[in-house]
Amino acid sequence: MAETEVVEPAGLSVTALADHFGVSRQALSTLLNGNAKLSADMAIRFEKAFGLKAETLLKMQATHDLAEARLHEGEINVKPLSKAA
Repeated sequence: MAETEVVEPAGLSVTALADHFGVSRQALSTLLNGNAKLSADMAIRFEKAFGLKAETLLKMQATHDLAEARLHEGEINVKPLSKAA
């Protein structure tokens, strides 16, 4: 969720939206700039303000997180568990 996709089309500044959400400008800016993950609480705030379903937003976040993890899955050295004899 980027600033240009959500905040600007609504005609709001980050500061105004942060005030509306009851969060700090820094917290909202960090999220919008992709430097923080979407929390359930923040997803509910977006749902209440914009009508975007919190569940959909959180699924999008989880999909993004998994895609990021897949980029380095070769570095994750875990072998399958063997069945007990």
